Amino acid sequence: MKGLWLENNQLQLRTDIPIPEPPPGEALVRVLCAGICNTDLELKRGYYPYTGILGHEFVGVVEQGPEHLVNLRVVGEINAACGHCRFCRSGQPTHCENRTVLGIVNRNGAFADYLCLPNENLHPVPDNVPTEVATFTEPLAAALEIQQQVALGSLNQVLVVGDGKLGQLVAQTLALTGCDLLVVGRHRDKLTNLEARGIKVGLADAVVDKAFDISVECTGNAEGFAIAQRALRPRGTLVLKSTYAGKLSLDASSLVVDEITLIGSRCGPFPAALELLAQERVDVKPLIHAHYPLTQGLAAFERAQTKGVLKVLVDVS
Repeated sequence: MKGLWLENNQLQLRTDIPIPEPPPGEALVRVLCAGICNTDLELKRGYYPYTGILGHEFVGVVEQGPEHLVNLRVVGEINAACGHCRFCRSGQPTHCENRTVLGIVNRNGAFADYLCLPNENLHPVPDNVPTEVATFTEPLAAALEIQQQVALGSLNQVLVVGDGKLGQLVAQTLALTGCDLLVVGRHRDKLTNLEARGIKVGLADAVVDKAFDISVECTGNAEGFAIAQRALRPRGTLVLKSTYAGKLSLDASSLVVDEITLIGSRCGPFPAALELLAQERVDVKPLIHAHYPLTQGLAAFERAQTKGVLKVLVDVS
């Protein structure tokens, strides 16, 4: 089968990869479409020593697996847990000590004709959700994880720093809570997507120091972190939603003095994400900037790395 293979920070299109044989408890999924994420770009730059097929945001059709899933379109949670470690036993499989992670840690990913995932990781896509829209399920679920970790309501003043793919999804999901929300970024055209949905937007100079209860950092860079930190009132909450390719320097003393709560936030609830997409309560279509066939996957990655580009989708079959 074909696949985008990463090795020694070099990405290549291979056509000689064997079709995977699903082990017991796993399904074979024929990939329809997969999205390029910032994590994929960071892996290519060497953020984590991964060798294999990239890609973790996908929609596919189950070809082998449980009868109730065969021939259905599905999306898949990316963490494959062991089921036996202390985290699995305590209901926290995304932190499984022995997990593999689709296209990220010891498990071939979605930029290929086929992939395998545990049966319990797969979720049917509602009939009214187009395939290209459903590819956003994984990052949308990640955005929703914030609401699993932090209580939010109309009395909270909330700042989102970053107008990229993840920042856009975080902003749309937080806006549904009724909080007093401001999103800041560097790109007027991207901010216009949110402004059209009635969300307050601005550039970095719109942020007033110590004016927010909660700030969410979605840039993955030191400047964004600094903006998010200085925006918080004492005893505020800083949510880190991005991975950082390099080392991050921060003013730890002010975190202590202001008693700031720092929360890392990663994977989230797929059923809730699919429900939002089915109800059209979030709009992901403006985030799609390009489609490429898998055979042009290298060009797709080049496009995804271009400044100002949001989501690039790879059409596999």
